[in-house]
Amino acid sequence: MKASDLFVKILEQKWVDTIYGVPGEENLDLLDSIGHSKIRLILTRNEQTAVFMAATYGRLTGKTGVALATLWPWATNMMTWVAYAQLGGMPVIVITGQKPQNHSKQGAFQIIDVVGMMKPVTKFTTSIVSWERIPYILENAFRIAEDEKPGAVHIELAEDIAAEQVPEKYSFPDLGTRKIRRPVPDYKAIPELISELENSKAPIILIGSGANRKRITTYLTKFIEKYNIPYFTSQMGKGVVFGRQENYLGTAALTAGDYIHDAIAESDLILSVWYDNAEKPTDILGINWKPVININFVKSNFDYVYSPYLDIIGDIGNTFWQLCESEIDNSNWDFKKIYEINEVNQKKIKDNISLEDDIPYMMPRRLAKDLRESLADDDILTLDNGLYKVWLARNYPARKPNTILLDNALATMWAWYASAIEAKRLHPDKKVVCVTWDGGLVMNLWDLETAVRMKLDLVIVILNNSSYGMIKWKQQGWWFDDYGLDFGEMNFIKLAESFGASWYKISKKEDFKPKLQEVMKKSWIHIIDLDFDYPADGKIL
Repeated sequence: MKASDLFVKILEQKWVDTIYGVPGEENLDLLDSIGHSKIRLILTRNEQTAVFMAATYGRLTGKTGVALATLWPWATNMMTWVAYAQLGGMPVIVITGQKPQNHSKQGAFQIIDVVGMMKPVTKFTTSIVSWERIPYILENAFRIAEDEKPGAVHIELAEDIAAEQVPEKYSFPDLGTRKIRRPVPDYKAIPELISELENSKAPIILIGSGANRKRITTYLTKFIEKYNIPYFTSQMGKGVVFGRQENYLGTAALTAGDYIHDAIAESDLILSVWYDNAEKPTDILGINWKPVININFVKSNFDYVYSPYLDIIGDIGNTFWQLCESEIDNSNWDFKKIYEINEVNQKKIKDNISLEDDIPYMMPRRLAKDLRESLADDDILTLDNGLYKVWLARNYPARKPNTILLDNALATMWAWYASAIEAKRLHPDKKVVCVTWDGGLVMNLWDLETAVRMKLDLVIVILNNSSYGMIKWKQQGWWFDDYGLDFGEMNFIKLAESFGASWYKISKKEDFKPKLQEVMKKSWIHIIDLDFDYPADGKIL
């Protein structure tokens, strides 16, 4: 048995069934071992897509996704996407190859310090120096990746280490998937939290991305139902609580000055549930603003933009189970003003669609409306990064957990399509629609072939304004000259044909929703090239 065989057997013990990646010559032993295992390799066209898919797997399942690449420059291509998983709290292990550690015939060719490079963007990074370390490094890697806050781990496996022979009599430990019981809050913490709630007059709840766990969703929803308490979400926390839309104040799409801030201003206490200030913070959480209690698995990272005065640390599901089991005196609570403001705000969101009536092409408010009316509650929407994401975060209500996938931590482009591929692979029974723009599409264009090879059914909507629209919109709003942000024309029909996808050009906004609903009923990959632009008044409301 080779060391790479042992490596893969440990992965199988940890219930890894899929690895995403781009192998190289330094991975050939490992690739051979994967080929003789039960693990499926999904070959991607680039390393970025591999890490994105692994991160989406971690985001949707809570289990660690695994991605593979060889040494530099393929390892450096992973960096942005490793940072994406790290900031977004998605458990991922990335495995890179390396030239032989003990004897290399090629000197320093292609060699850089990949472990050192990965340190700033991972929770842990290491190089395996002997086959004997494999079981223990992998066991710790999975624990570290999934431990709160989840994130990225990097392991380097050099080709000579991968090829080492393991003694025939070696019996490796059965690591399996061992359950880790999370600690519950200190016995004084819940009474203190209840006291703070009883002394408040209008407490509300902020839900962050990491609250997207079944047990948290169950007891958090019960708590909201029991006390009819208002809540709002970060952009990545959308959909955690479902079935209680009457309590939903909205999503903090902007840092300040958004609709939701008027309602929040009427509260006197915010319960922050697994919020991390890596998500773009809303300024009401900072010093000299609303009192905030951090309810999380780990203590808060105190900062000017996020300054809780109390940390309730421990299993979040248990925290809300205890709150549901308790009887909180809420006779002082009065949410009338908050709900009145929210009703006005929801009406504004609907009425403001009329501001786009005289525009023949699609704009962001109408786009959010048409998407929500076309997708079922269980369908999944993935978003590339761009200004339109702000309107969709505010105007598109998520009715189930994990039904809108966007990134507001690293806020990188290119993630849209890989997220859609993996979401569809994991949920073949659901419709998946991904929204990108003409610039973002070509940044990750090559993995259209990956979806074709996997025979997936996807709908891709290209918001086409032939420019870096978000930056151009800000350029105009800040009275700079119109310069340096326009693209040339692309023939998207030829592009779609080259990948074997179906293509549709939509110029009038009225034609978009019927076409979207039509192609969602069909199998295969459908690309809708949609003429699009932003409001010229410079307003984002």
